Amino acid sequence: MNARRKRCIGLALLVTVLLAISCGVPAIRRSILREAGWALVADDPIESVDIIVISIDADGAGALEAADLVQSGVATRVAVIADPSTWVSEEFARRGIPYEDGAARSVRQLKALGVESVETIPQTARGTTDEGQVLAGWCDRLGIHSFLIVSTSDHSRRLRRVLHRSMKGQHIRTIVRGSRYTHFDPDRWWKSRSGIRTEIEESEKLFLDVLLHPIS
Repeated sequence: MNARRKRCIGLALLVTVLLAISCGVPAIRRSILREAGWALVADDPIESVDIIVISIDADGAGALEAADLVQSGVATRVAVIADPSTWVSEEFARRGIPYEDGAARSVRQLKALGVESVETIPQTARGTTDEGQVLAGWCDRLGIHSFLIVSTSDHSRRLRRVLHRSMKGQHIRTIVRGSRYTHFDPDRWWKSRSGIRTEIEESEKLFLDVLLHPIS
């Protein structure tokens, strides 16, 4: 049995134990499971920044949250990260037909939501680690001193850890915001199959990140 499979089984057992405790001891069920849910969520204080960035995983929930933040005066500009080229997008291009990938869809949604200044970061990212490196280089090139990044709530704490490592040595203020429109609810995740699945998967990834980078 490889190490990854062992971690998956261990985390699945942990969640199973938490669920069993919640059923056997109703008085503590909510606090225990809520703590497990909120362990995935970053909740940084909101401040004015140079620009708002939508994380590659945030999709429509990120666009909605970013638009709300613009309306509240946090920033006037929003950026999205370009999607990597795929066989599908290349085939559309070969046929001369416009193709709306995730980044293009976010730009369209933001403009429909009233955000006037939207830009696309040209470098692509295939995962959270790539995303941190892309943002570090982009901020350095454009002289950006602060940004707020909108992610799904369940992914936000791990994203914050990655960004702290990526921005190490740079004087860039980074704020991580979990979108309020994400399907994952840290107060009720155990009440749905999708919530339980998300809790297990993201807990595994966060646990692995802590093991590999204890100080982050």
